[in-house]
Amino acid sequence: MNFDTLPKVELHLHLDCSLSYDVVKQLDPSVTADDYQRDFIAPAKCEDLVDFLKRAVKSFSLMQTKEALELVVQDLFKQLKADNTLYAEIRFAPFLHLQKGLTAYEVVQTIEAATAAAVQETGIEARLILCTLRHFTAEQSMATVKLVEQFSNSYVAGFDIAGDEAGCPVTNHIAAFDYAREKGLHITAHAGEASGAASVWETLKIFAPTRIGHGARSAEDATLVQHLKEKRIHLEICPSCNVQTSMYAEYKDHPVDRLKKEGVSLNINTDCRTIVDVTLNREYQKLQENFGWTREDFYECNANALKAAFIPEALKTTLLQKLTAAYQQQSYI
Repeated sequence: MNFDTLPKVELHLHLDCSLSYDVVKQLDPSVTADDYQRDFIAPAKCEDLVDFLKRAVKSFSLMQTKEALELVVQDLFKQLKADNTLYAEIRFAPFLHLQKGLTAYEVVQTIEAATAAAVQETGIEARLILCTLRHFTAEQSMATVKLVEQFSNSYVAGFDIAGDEAGCPVTNHIAAFDYAREKGLHITAHAGEASGAASVWETLKIFAPTRIGHGARSAEDATLVQHLKEKRIHLEICPSCNVQTSMYAEYKDHPVDRLKKEGVSLNINTDCRTIVDVTLNREYQKLQENFGWTREDFYECNANALKAAFIPEALKTTLLQKLTAAYQQQSYI
């Protein structure tokens, strides 16, 4: 199967964890290929999620000016084009980019404008998700969700919470998610990654997202799996990342295939292209090698991703027609 030609949809992609060596070299010419391999890419097995996330610091420390943010967006769209991406949702935490004097508003404004330009240049449709982080204060979370509201008529499309779910409680973020629901904003939330099925239940109860970032450990609770199916809660699955953070010993142990066969709506994502050192093309290849996935399986996941995307129904319909036509043209479905 030629994975390069398969149109793809990616919903779970961190901007500040997806810098190619080329853009890192542009931003800091002193970084060698060996430096990049050691400092930006995690080993095949990390101790846990916290160990994995240490590599993100090097990346976002380079993203502290408008020019740097623009370059990183342009770089990511080159990667998306290489993966034959039809639609992508790109997430970032505005408060991680204030070290050199930018305001959170300026960060969002810069990345949104760069995204708009990249969409026009590449033809890849995309939206942005603003993240708060588990260790952030209540004030930072509320400021982040209000930025989602302020930019609601732009490429900014939703609100998320990321970070160490095992080490940080949800308390600081309840008010921000209440605000998001009151304003009718799209919500996704990381859960079922560092912690088990209980964290997914907690996230669903307190934050009420329509999607769960990761959520693979939902497979540990049959009742939860049934709930996800009944409520059509979409899982943004990132298999290689989950293996790397030692959620699972080997790729074949990941529950993605079982969840899909049980009827849970899910799609396949890279999460952190740099830290994981993966592309969607390689991710799809691993799924075929480990679980025997067919073109029909990939089509179903991408179609489900579009249905769960944070975009208007008319655009969903248009993109789904493009996806279907591309697969039919190549006798995939």
